[in-house]
Amino acid sequence: MFGLHASTIRLDNGWFVAIVAVVAVLLVAFVPWRWDAWRRRQTWRAVTAVAAVAGVVVAAAAGANYLGSFYPTLGSLLGSSGNPGEGTHADIGPNGTDLAAALPVITARSAEGHGTVLHMVFHGERSAVTRDADVYLPAGYTDPADAAVRYPVVEWLPGFPGEPREVVALFGVTDLIDAAIADHRMPPAIVLVPDINGEPRFGHDEECVDAQRGAADDTYLTTDLHDWAQRTLRVRTEREAWALSGWSSGGYCAMNLALRHPDLYSVAISQSGYDRAPDDIVTGDLFAGRPDLLAANDVVAHLRDHPAPTTILATAGADEADEQAALARLRAAAVPPVTLSTHTFAGGGHNQVAVRAQLPALVDWLGRHLPGPVAPSTPPDGTQVLPPAAVEPPPLPVPDPPL
Repeated sequence: MFGLHASTIRLDNGWFVAIVAVVAVLLVAFVPWRWDAWRRRQTWRAVTAVAAVAGVVVAAAAGANYLGSFYPTLGSLLGSSGNPGEGTHADIGPNGTDLAAALPVITARSAEGHGTVLHMVFHGERSAVTRDADVYLPAGYTDPADAAVRYPVVEWLPGFPGEPREVVALFGVTDLIDAAIADHRMPPAIVLVPDINGEPRFGHDEECVDAQRGAADDTYLTTDLHDWAQRTLRVRTEREAWALSGWSSGGYCAMNLALRHPDLYSVAISQSGYDRAPDDIVTGDLFAGRPDLLAANDVVAHLRDHPAPTTILATAGADEADEQAALARLRAAAVPPVTLSTHTFAGGGHNQVAVRAQLPALVDWLGRHLPGPVAPSTPPDGTQVLPPAAVEPPPLPVPDPPL
């Protein structure tokens, strides 16, 4: 109606929270003000009291949502995903079949020194899962001189109950990567941002695993997406050129999937993640009581019993008690050939403000551990393609405090 999509109505900004809070205060004040003025006192006293309670509940929920960035838009709250292109520059259709039609947009942005974020609906052939996904292509991807260049890949996973728009529009990860590439702090790379949970988003935390009773999310996010990228995009195929990253549940997913698929990934970043899938009212028992499946998706068990040559960065805020406990378990379990680095950010907290503040350091770390694009051995049409400059930004600024 009126040209509005549910996904354009933001729930994650201070103005929305302030307006809801003011309405709640007015509703509460309205109850005693009209208490004895109603003609039908019993009915209207009940109505206004219920409205006041509802207002307070909604205001509290809005404040919690602002701090935790659970539902950035009304569309994400309703699970409608109207206007899925939010934060993207072009739509490339189912499984990227319209990628060619977006080439003018990609080329125009490249001419300005910027990469391009594309939206698609991705269907996994093996998992039979279909969800939204965003694809970032770096500047120069359509340059004829680089027509044979293949790029490293980062899969950036949203948290729960997030979606690709959380990573792209709310946290601005692709903008940070775009700037890091332009500043030579990170080599040009392709970034894939898949939806890790799908819809509806209420009570639907799937933790990126092939559940005993549920979707084959692991297969969708690893095998299916990996195969699609190799068929459709110019990507490097070696495991050393593939990385996973994510926040909260996305951080757990990044570590778990990288350790479960060492043939596909060599780098993982967990930002305020944890080390095992929860069994709670939102997630449920994903493994139907099977201890073998639980162990097969336990990061500590992988580190202890099946270490793989994987480089992992796990971070948490100083105020995140559960995540700090997870870092301690990871440090105790990690043995070669795993290379584990942990980092504690001052203050912090499990919220969007902390995420945004921490992301630049994580992108810089990724830039130091991701290999560059591979230039062709024989440049096409006599052109010369140069590899990217070496990347050596400063390390993360603060070591872990003693636990």
